Amino acid sequence: MNPRLRELRNVVLLPHMGSATREGRLEMGEKVILNVKTFADGHRPPDQVVPAML
Repeated sequence: MNPRLRELRNVVLLPHMGSATREGRLEMGEKVILNVKTFADGHRPPDQVVPAML
């Protein structure tokens, strides 16, 4: 986020709420299960975060 946005009187900042649906939360849970199972099987999880991506 650009810190200059905080200084604007006509801007309201809210946390990301795009996933705050039942369907979204279920899909996120399924992704977690898939990642854990993949890792447990000795493979690289599809959604692994690596330092080079940060």
